[in-house]
Amino acid sequence: METILVLAHTENDGSLAKTAREALHAAATLHKSLAGSKLVVGLVGDNVQAAANSIAACPATKYFGVTGAEFTQPRYGTDTAAAEAICKTAQATVVVAPATSRWARVLPGVAQRLGGRADTHVTGAAAADGKISVNRWYYRQRMESSQTRTQRPWILGIDPGSQSACDCGAGTASVEMVAVNLPDTAKRTTVVGVREPKADAQTIRPDAQLLFVTGAGWTKKQADGQTHVPEAEKLILGFLKASRASLGSSKSLVDLGGEGQAVLPFLSHLNQIGQTGATPRHAKGLSTCCHGEEPHTVGWRFINERRAISLDPNCGWARGKADVLYVADAFQVIAKVNELLA
Repeated sequence: METILVLAHTENDGSLAKTAREALHAAATLHKSLAGSKLVVGLVGDNVQAAANSIAACPATKYFGVTGAEFTQPRYGTDTAAAEAICKTAQATVVVAPATSRWARVLPGVAQRLGGRADTHVTGAAAADGKISVNRWYYRQRMESSQTRTQRPWILGIDPGSQSACDCGAGTASVEMVAVNLPDTAKRTTVVGVREPKADAQTIRPDAQLLFVTGAGWTKKQADGQTHVPEAEKLILGFLKASRASLGSSKSLVDLGGEGQAVLPFLSHLNQIGQTGATPRHAKGLSTCCHGEEPHTVGWRFINERRAISLDPNCGWARGKADVLYVADAFQVIAKVNELLA
């Protein structure tokens, strides 16, 4: 009989992030398809009671917690010890956790300590005839596999955005506290602060509803035979500020800086999507001045609604890759949109 453990950490305010609720949804789905299995929850943080109460109506039969000031900040030594203790106490055979930056660096080490195995980039888990199988993406999410393992415990890192967030109701949960003896060597690392760009300078927003993608056309010569990079920069940043969209870019535009051509200074390879970039999961996508060929659009496989702006009615976006194609000048369209948003 499998014991499925959902492993999550609380946020600074004691709540559970969306990624944790997505992992809970994946675990609950697996539990439902696996007869005779048990579902339990393990939480790590300064105080986990509020987080446990927020998901008290989920199918879990037990809640375990590791609490204390030592477990507030992300740290390999303390997080690994906490996860190991919860797994042993729960006697978990399958561990489902969100692939956050905090857990991603910890879970392989936990699997090593427990003599199990860990898999990352998991996008789904189910069971048939009592056998668990998971779906994983490879090579920038261009290839998908279905696989199973006999080793236990089996630790699964669920890709953020690949699942619906669990909408189970709140209540009162009884949390069994798990004691962890930490040596001083486990507490040597200290987080002294967080440095992040100002809200207006932040262009990558994974939770945004809209992905706004810029192509190399923004820096090319326009109808008057001149380039208008400063104007392009103003229009794009204005749109991002007004819409709170996330910014993506085609590889060709990101690479222009290395070719000695005019560039948009706020773009980097972190914004790149496509065959050699990230695969975003926003609800909607708007591509502007992009060629629309396969290396770029492969990154749009999880975008639900795809639209594009291009002056070429025969571009790649017009050939079945966009739900709606606007044959227009992106400079004029975005300028008008910014005016309306303002």
